[in-house]
Amino acid sequence: MTSTRGAAILCAPVPATVAVATVVLLFDLMGTFVFALSGGTLAVRHRLDLFGVLVLSCAAAVSGGLARDVLIDATPPAALADWRYLATAIVAGLVTFYRHEAIERMRNPVQVFDGAGLALFAVLGTDKALAFGLSPFAATLLGMLSGIGGGIVRDLLVVRTPVVLQAELYAVAALAGGSVVALAYMAGLPMAPAMVLGAVLCFGLRFMAIRYGWHLPVARPPESE
Repeated sequence: MTSTRGAAILCAPVPATVAVATVVLLFDLMGTFVFALSGGTLAVRHRLDLFGVLVLSCAAAVSGGLARDVLIDATPPAALADWRYLATAIVAGLVTFYRHEAIERMRNPVQVFDGAGLALFAVLGTDKALAFGLSPFAATLLGMLSGIGGGIVRDLLVVRTPVVLQAELYAVAALAGGSVVALAYMAGLPMAPAMVLGAVLCFGLRFMAIRYGWHLPVARPPESE
């Protein structure tokens, strides 16, 4: 991630600062890649051409981060300022287009990749919002937006009801992962372990929702008389 990590990072020794920034960037690119895979896989299922696959891959990968960065005034957004984000999304789109059969052999590939991206973006988004001075509560909401934004845009582009609006745990999982990071920040605990724990919690909730159908209560319209 190209933006500042806040006053605490600025005061840290230079080697430590570089190491932390490198780790955060790697996780950010991992999240970009897996979200792009989910977008590309969905595009292939809808029989889009190569350009359509790349568009859906990039939309899924960077939309949430773009929205987050605009809201916290981290301009220009990292996805536009650093060529590696879009390049990573394009590579993932190409991999999906030319190797979609191998990806499809995995069980529920779109949902699994989407869950991994959701987990990584939720914790990274929360951490970045905290670094820009937002309150822990607001940072958690921005972390959730980072995680769900790409999936919403991806689904809307193929005229599908966004997963976040359906029954399975999605936004709630992102909130849980981001909350771990925010609580660790409030308690003054190390952020790196908290981010790992938050990502594992978020992905675990999402995976269990996919596998066992965990969901929130669903509104039932009254039966017509």
